[in-house]
Amino acid sequence: MSTKTIAKLEIPEKKLQEINKFLASPSNALTRDFMKVIAKYGTIEEINAKAEKAQNLDNQLSDLRRIKSPYLKDLRWLMKARDSRAFIAVEEYRKRELGADYKKVRFNADFAVTLEISALQYFPWLITEAARAIEKKELMPGRYIRVRFMKEQENQRDGELTAIAAAMNIIGASYVETLDTKGTDGANVHLGGPDTITGYFGGVGQPNDYALKWVDEFLYYYTNYGVRQVLNLNPGTILLGYMMHKLGINNEFKISVFMGNDNPYSVLWTLLTAKLFSRDDGSTPLIGFNFSNSVNNRTIELSAQVRGALNLESCVRFEHHITETWKAIVRQPYDRTAELVELCKKVKNIGAKHEGGPVKVEEKREHPSSILDYFIPRTEVISKGLMPALEQNYLDKHEAINLTAGALTRAGIPVIAATALH
Repeated sequence: MSTKTIAKLEIPEKKLQEINKFLASPSNALTRDFMKVIAKYGTIEEINAKAEKAQNLDNQLSDLRRIKSPYLKDLRWLMKARDSRAFIAVEEYRKRELGADYKKVRFNADFAVTLEISALQYFPWLITEAARAIEKKELMPGRYIRVRFMKEQENQRDGELTAIAAAMNIIGASYVETLDTKGTDGANVHLGGPDTITGYFGGVGQPNDYALKWVDEFLYYYTNYGVRQVLNLNPGTILLGYMMHKLGINNEFKISVFMGNDNPYSVLWTLLTAKLFSRDDGSTPLIGFNFSNSVNNRTIELSAQVRGALNLESCVRFEHHITETWKAIVRQPYDRTAELVELCKKVKNIGAKHEGGPVKVEEKREHPSSILDYFIPRTEVISKGLMPALEQNYLDKHEAINLTAGALTRAGIPVIAATALH
């Protein structure tokens, strides 16, 4: 293929000017309606200032004291455990995993893998996990995904949203919340039970005015609780996320596996938009995205070439499912650990996401993990006596994380656990 032919793929400046003219036009109803939602929360500077105040650990602890949250004692315990260095240090962990080979292995920090767990539904699980990590000298994840109903947490009135945020500050980890405006509340007429399964083929969806409702909901939790990172799964809300950041709001999001990035061309599409709407300093609110569970290492390697060419390697993490819930999302057995070890020798900034426990553990559980458990209201979880089983599922995922961490460490690949603990 000639260079002249390939050059036809270039986007002319004139077409970019037409797009810019439309986006900035006062008569553009899409932009105008979007700006109205933002204006409800103040100026860009006021919005960010409110979020920064809510993200401050001292303010979070003060808020929890004010409402007499039952989680305060757990947070104090967590801070004491951190300060007393009760958790295993990275060097000690490496010595244990490598044994006699410890001094021979050289870790390249450029290829460090973030240990990621999903989903941390309830604050007490984190404390149980931390106690286990101390006892068994295990690593705590460096990244947590949450898929809990937001309004349910707020209405619980025990300060769970704030307690989670404070815990992440204490342990040195990032976290992601999932907003309620995700199209599963009856807004999408295609979605129901198994009898409407074809409705899922086009994605869960956020129809009609739900994209703007998503912005409204995000800004509410951003300004009131400091929630910076949220899950994103629809082309419209992804675009609005880019637009918010371009205006100056310091929001971030990760794209869900349900978006279906399953080939390098879909990744090119995703990253092109991130690049086009990046700020002058190159930053983008897209801090990561999950591939489809179907991708192979070749697709991820090609996607890394795209990411590198667009100078997004350091800010956009590839979040790859290493384990998945036993039920309701993939064919089992599903375990990508061996592939991950090979991939991470070549591709930087990978997140190893664990949404299920080890295969040998899950297949024997009376209540194995299920993606559908994420959408059970707390009242139903309690009334059905499911909480112990769901917490055990979460701890199984913690075990899977540590199996992956061990495999990576023995291969000479560094891992990113909770930075303030290890």
